[in-house]
Amino acid sequence: MRIDVFTLFPALVDGFCSESLLGKARGTGLVDLRLHDPRDQATDVHRTVDDSPFGGGAGMLMRPEPIFASVETADPPRPLFLLGPGGQRFDQHLARELAATDGFSLLCGRYEGVDHRVRQHLVDDELSVGDVVLNGGEVAACLVIEAVTRLLPGAMGNAASPVDESFGANGLLEEPHFTRPAAFRGWEVPAVLRSGDHARIDRWRKAQALHRTITSRPDLIEARGGISDDDRALLEEFPPVPYP
Repeated sequence: MRIDVFTLFPALVDGFCSESLLGKARGTGLVDLRLHDPRDQATDVHRTVDDSPFGGGAGMLMRPEPIFASVETADPPRPLFLLGPGGQRFDQHLARELAATDGFSLLCGRYEGVDHRVRQHLVDDELSVGDVVLNGGEVAACLVIEAVTRLLPGAMGNAASPVDESFGANGLLEEPHFTRPAAFRGWEVPAVLRSGDHARIDRWRKAQALHRTITSRPDLIEARGGISDDDRALLEEFPPVPYP
């Protein structure tokens, strides 16, 4: 997969994407991450990429010329997404859709944003990572890249991980997990997890995922058609593990 990122701070994205599983995916060639700085396409000695907005107002806007030139020179994979709070919400469903493609591109805004002609005539869509405003799109770009890359075959050591986790195949939040020691400060790991009865453990895990989702994200329960009779039996068989 090829992913192109257009940013005034390529080192921010490059550093994050060089670590852990992302770094391994790049090292093996699973992901071809290409970073482009619109400053390289500026035509003045100061490499100017911003200017004050017409009509006045606070802050500066990224000029269209360097952005258009950077994108046209790179000829990046499409779709090209502008990262901004006004875009469609990025979620696991969209991450799976992008993971099934050959590539996509991200444009990181800065200052007060970009000239609107970039939205109108250059990008294909706008993505938001939440109802929050950031100083720029780089952190959001890293989030999108990681969410998509980890879904690529071979990116994770355990192929079942992206299937069983939150928002996976069953549409539920993930159940709680425990590791050694079995007892810590008087808090013990549930006995069922130490029983060796794998069928019962699977039922317990499904029940805990249901309990957690019902409490924290009832909208996900509605999306999967509600609670079935089998689900109710699991909920009755296994009480919920408390969450904060």
